[in-house]
Amino acid sequence: MNENIIYEILSVVDEIPEGKVASYGQIARLIGREKNARMVGKVLSQSGYYGDYPCHRVVNHAGRLAPHFPEQRDLLLDEGVIFKNRNCVDMKKCQWDC
Repeated sequence: MNENIIYEILSVVDEIPEGKVASYGQIARLIGREKNARMVGKVLSQSGYYGDYPCHRVVNHAGRLAPHFPEQRDLLLDEGVIFKNRNCVDMKKCQWDC
């Protein structure tokens, strides 16, 4: 994976507005790599090496939170994101419309 792709992913993540979420697949589509949702997840898991990005605003296509990111739920709640249940964001109400 080259740094251009990494920063392309992170620049999209940086645009997600407070109170909204995007899916890994949505970000992959926005950078023209529709089949690379897992790559997006990999980049986000290492985003701390590249700066401070709002990676907590990225969830899976069904709205489920990242399994190894315990702070994600509280960060999203602080921004007003609505949950369907404890670990699942209400995508109909909170998905970023980009």
